[in-house]
Amino acid sequence: MTVMDVNEIREYLPHRYPFLLVDRVLELNLPKSIVAIKNVTINEPFFNGHFPQIPVMPGVLIIEAMAQAAGILGFKSQDKKPVDGSIYYFVGIDDARFKRRVVPGDQLILKAEYISDRRGLWKFACSSYVGNELAASGTILCADRKI
Repeated sequence: MTVMDVNEIREYLPHRYPFLLVDRVLELNLPKSIVAIKNVTINEPFFNGHFPQIPVMPGVLIIEAMAQAAGILGFKSQDKKPVDGSIYYFVGIDDARFKRRVVPGDQLILKAEYISDRRGLWKFACSSYVGNELAASGTILCADRKI
């Protein structure tokens, strides 16, 4: 079941190709959690150089995908959009861990759970999976700022 398709996601994230890394939102439990997906295809521009013979999704982009899912959760929880003059900046990650390679053909399941927010700094427990296998995890910090 789709809660948000890519057209609605684009209302909540300012990112565009090739940097929009959330394809669909499957679950949204405001303000607590989100489950989204990123379909990983060989057509991704980063696979041309990372690595041509053994394509692997860069870890920093897995983190960015988790941060984008967290950003959607933050925006939706406050009923705000970038068009309203607000943006979420990814400002940090604690305890980042990578457990599994993400390769073309995988569907990356992105999960973010709200931990706290203080003075515009939001904290989320994030994880990503391929099937039931943990691919990456970390605690992501986002700053809610006026554009």
